[in-house]
Amino acid sequence: MTDAKSAWPAVTLAQAHAILTAPGAPFEMIDATVRGRPMRVWKNAPPTLREVFMVGRAHGDKTFLVNEDERVSFEAFARASIALARWMQAQGVRKGDRVAIVMRNLPEWPVSFFATILLGAIATPLNGWWSGEELLYGLRDSGARLLIADGERFARIADFIAECPALERILVTRAAPPANGVSFDAVIGAPNAWKDLADAPLPEVALDPDDDASILYTSGTTGNSKGAIQSHRNSTCALLAAQFAAARAFVRRGEPIPAPDPNVQRAVLISVPFFHTTGTHAILCPALASGSKIVMMRRFEPVRAMQLIERERVTSAGGVPTIAWQIIEHPDRPKYDLSSLESISYGGAPASSELVRRITEVFPKSAPGIGWGMTETTSTFTSHGGEDYQNRPESAGPCIPVCDMKVVDEMGRALSPGAVGELLVRGPDIVRGYWNKPEATANAFDGDWLRTGDLAKLDEEGFLYIVDRKKDMLIRGGENIYCIEVEEVLYRHPAVMDAAVLGLPHRILGEEPAAVVTLKPGMDVNEADLRAFVGEHLAAFKTPVRIAFAAEPLPRNAPGKIMKSQLRAYFQ
Repeated sequence: MTDAKSAWPAVTLAQAHAILTAPGAPFEMIDATVRGRPMRVWKNAPPTLREVFMVGRAHGDKTFLVNEDERVSFEAFARASIALARWMQAQGVRKGDRVAIVMRNLPEWPVSFFATILLGAIATPLNGWWSGEELLYGLRDSGARLLIADGERFARIADFIAECPALERILVTRAAPPANGVSFDAVIGAPNAWKDLADAPLPEVALDPDDDASILYTSGTTGNSKGAIQSHRNSTCALLAAQFAAARAFVRRGEPIPAPDPNVQRAVLISVPFFHTTGTHAILCPALASGSKIVMMRRFEPVRAMQLIERERVTSAGGVPTIAWQIIEHPDRPKYDLSSLESISYGGAPASSELVRRITEVFPKSAPGIGWGMTETTSTFTSHGGEDYQNRPESAGPCIPVCDMKVVDEMGRALSPGAVGELLVRGPDIVRGYWNKPEATANAFDGDWLRTGDLAKLDEEGFLYIVDRKKDMLIRGGENIYCIEVEEVLYRHPAVMDAAVLGLPHRILGEEPAAVVTLKPGMDVNEADLRAFVGEHLAAFKTPVRIAFAAEPLPRNAPGKIMKSQLRAYFQ
């Protein structure tokens, strides 16, 4: 790696972007009108996800999906997706219809997603962690005509099916279907048999880049979730964003962008659900296009993760920072060959500079990375890796050049670098709005700018620093306390693996900060010492008045964000 102190960077961020987006360059930009608004777009992006599907099929007999002992090649995946799409078409599913996908990470999930896409229907993944009543809400809100579910999740919704008048067909996998349903295996067979399916033609459906492709529900923990509508353009923009971030790291070093080695297949260990935008748009679609193998886990467990990394020669892993810590700190880590790891990326929570240092120390070949994004930005909007991340470990990185971001005050006025305000973003990866919720859509957008609800600041070069969620900021006696600032200090303590700060009501001050932490295996520290540690780095009013200790990693939702509402029980 280049010596960051003497030779980094070889070019500025603006110069790197100019090189990569110049006419004739791989990431050339052009001006376009998208839904009546002018914006910059990638010239070479695939027009729709159907083209991404066809690129993926060209990888042929390489392994694409691994689920325990099930192995599915790119060609078998393609045949299964086409066969399911043609069955769905025969059942009357048409362009624009919603197809709900309710299952854990299984090979049937991406097949269901792309079968829907090939029909021009709208793939509507629902949160596999939802209760039956929450799944009922998603089915009714989306108006799905077809439900594809695994047995476990169908059992949750079975008693509510009669309350879904739009639902006409039910397809169930990994369990017996109901009397009014069909077995997934009866339609296209089990995953290991997909290679034997007939080579059928794709459905003939006209697709446009700005057609709706998917509806992914936000992970909000208050009120009903909102269905963010992704277009094909949103998804393919995100696809090139991942490639751009990797290329930028080489240009910043002054090195040529290496051509992919056709004899080496990259492999990603997926520890986030496909139904989250990271799983769909930052992992599934890029892996399909690049010919990478996806290795699935039912749930993250560090020993099983290390076994799979060794067995499948996994090159990329991550999810949330806690996952990286659990592998790094596990006493059995030396027993496994983890030398294939080249990238450990995460998001959804702050990460300490200590984690960056430990990743590079434990996995010398592996570059740590982090990013920021939302369901509404079709996964990663900013990305941060390599020397840039090592030099700015508190940042979430810059955005891609087809996108823009700004920080504004309460009056909507743009703030200068370093000032904290609400982050607004725009670009071809921003959704057009929320399904059937015009008021929520109007509230979320200021013209073509999306209000993110995040408090942030930008530096002079355009690197983003998330300060906190607006709704999570504490006010103690008139003083603002950004939870993320306190959490970052807690993460610096060598014993802390997981940390969350929340507000406790106070009769006079309004709120006071409290924290819940999980310690690393074999480590020990008491509340007084942790409070003193925070007090060494932050003002006294920011120091948690109480700190509770959790025996397990803190509860998270699908995107990996800590569910702070569940932590209040520690202080009752």
